[in-house]
Amino acid sequence: MELLADYSRFVVYAGTVIDGIGVLIVIAGAVFATGNFLIHGRGQWRNAYQGYRQDLGRAILLGLEFLVAGDIIRTVAVEPTLQKVFVLGIIVVIRTFLSTALELELNGKWPWQMSKS
Repeated sequence: MELLADYSRFVVYAGTVIDGIGVLIVIAGAVFATGNFLIHGRGQWRNAYQGYRQDLGRAILLGLEFLVAGDIIRTVAVEPTLQKVFVLGIIVVIRTFLSTALELELNGKWPWQMSKS
């Protein structure tokens, strides 16, 4: 039983670390995007603003991927009760909707649409 308790603690810790990485990615991306906007945006605010939104959106998308991974690890790997899996499903649906909306906002097309070359 000791081994199972150690495994559970490790999985919870790993999920929390992955969540933390996701949060750090969002924060670092926001700082980078803001700095880039302020440095390169002088006199070209309209173009710089579009780039700012894209940089910030990319950071949010990548951070969301890590947050979903952390949720999956903590929810399913430790004690996958029906209630926890249901809550995880709702969280994944919400984050998938946010990711899809951000992708549409950034690229002007749905993620499954082919790029026009």
